[in-house]
Amino acid sequence: MEAARQYNVHEAKTHFSRILEQVATGEEVVISKAGEPVAKVVPLRPKVKRTGRGSLRGKIHIPDDFDELPDDIAGAFGMR
Repeated sequence: MEAARQYNVHEAKTHFSRILEQVATGEEVVISKAGEPVAKVVPLRPKVKRTGRGSLRGKIHIPDDFDELPDDIAGAFGMR
């Protein structure tokens, strides 16, 4: 993985739009003050596109005995 680009505060203020464009393409940018890193600008995760309710209907199967616990586990929880 490539190292994050680093800008000092003055450069960051001067080139803020350019930095945002870099971050929008997936790059990470580090902002430094007096040579010490103080912040990292990272891209946000993309929004997940939902297809709506019921989009997995017919693709997932839950067995009839799903809620039944084996006797030893049920006993450990005081259920038997």
